Amino acid sequence: MRLARFPRRRYTPAPTPLEPLPRLSAHLGLDIWIKRDDQTGLAMGGNKTRKLEFLVADALAQGADTLVTVGAPQSNHCRLTLAAAAKEGLKCCLLLEERVPGSYEKAASGNNFLFGLIGAEAIHVVQAGTDLNDAMMTIADELLSQGRKPYLIPGGGSNPLGALGYVVCANEIVQQSNDLHVAFDHIVVASGSTGTHAGLLVGLEAAHAGVPVIGVNVRRPRAEQEANVFKLVHETADFLGVPHPDRSKVAARDEWVGPGYSLPTDEMIDAVKRFASLEGVLLDPVYTGKAAAGLIGMARRGEFAAGERVLFVHTGGAPALFAYQSLFQP
Repeated sequence: MRLARFPRRRYTPAPTPLEPLPRLSAHLGLDIWIKRDDQTGLAMGGNKTRKLEFLVADALAQGADTLVTVGAPQSNHCRLTLAAAAKEGLKCCLLLEERVPGSYEKAASGNNFLFGLIGAEAIHVVQAGTDLNDAMMTIADELLSQGRKPYLIPGGGSNPLGALGYVVCANEIVQQSNDLHVAFDHIVVASGSTGTHAGLLVGLEAAHAGVPVIGVNVRRPRAEQEANVFKLVHETADFLGVPHPDRSKVAARDEWVGPGYSLPTDEMIDAVKRFASLEGVLLDPVYTGKAAAGLIGMARRGEFAAGERVLFVHTGGAPALFAYQSLFQP
C-alpha cells in the first residue's frame, strides 16, 4: 500500500494495546478482546488522533495556520483537533451542529469544558440541517480576508486522507494478531462519520485478513449508513490504489441507535456500566457505549457462535461521560 508516501505526524508513540477482556468474556460466553484506541495520543485520546496524523501533516505541508472543523456539542473530534492544533502551534475554530436542539451549553462539562481549556479561537453554533460545508467555508473566507491560511477538516476527519489512519490501525491489528497467535472471528466498531469503519475495511481487505467488520450505527438508518461507508471505502481504496471490498462486506447495524444521535438508551447505560464494573474500561455515551450495547445485544441474541473470538475497537470518548453523569449515578 506504500502508506509511507503520505506525510504523517506521529501523536501516538507505539501501537495501541490489544488485550483480552476475561470477565466480560465469561459474562457473555465469548472470547472478547479490545483494541485500545482510547489510548492514542493527544488530549485523552480516541480514534480521531489517527486520522489527524495524516490531516494535520497535510495542513502543515500547505502552510496552514488555522484548523477549521465541525462536530456535535460533545465532539471528541473537535477536542482532538484542538489538541493537535495546540501541539503544532496552530489556531483552531470549531463549528458545532446542535443535532439535538438546545444541546450546546457553553458551561457544560465533558468535551465542552475542554474546548475552552485547550483554547478554541472561536466556537460557532448552528442548528441541525445547516449546510455544514457552506458554514465552514464562510469561516474560512473570513480567515482568508484577515490574511490567514485556514485548513478545513470534515466532521470526524472522515475523508480518504483521514481514513488512512484506520488503514494503519487495520495493519496493527493484523500484526498484533499474528504476534499473539490470536485469530479473530469478528470485529465490532462504532460507525458514525464513517472514516474509522471505512479505513478498517480497506486495510483488512488489503491485508487479506478475512475478518468481517460489524459497524454499530450511532446516528443513521442502516441502509443510509452502509451507503455512506461504502462510498468512503471506494474513495479511500482508489486514493491508496488498492482493491476495495465488495459492498456485501459493509455492515452497519442500526438496532442500538435508539431515539437519535447522542440520546441515551437503556442498553447503552447497561453496556457502559458493565465495561466499567467488569473490566475497568470507560466507554462514552454517544459512540462506544452504543457500539458495546450492539456487541452485547448480538451476543445475547446468539448471533455469535459459542466461544467465538470478537475484537471490540474502542474508539475513545470517555470525556463525554462527565456531561452525562446523572445517567450513571445510583
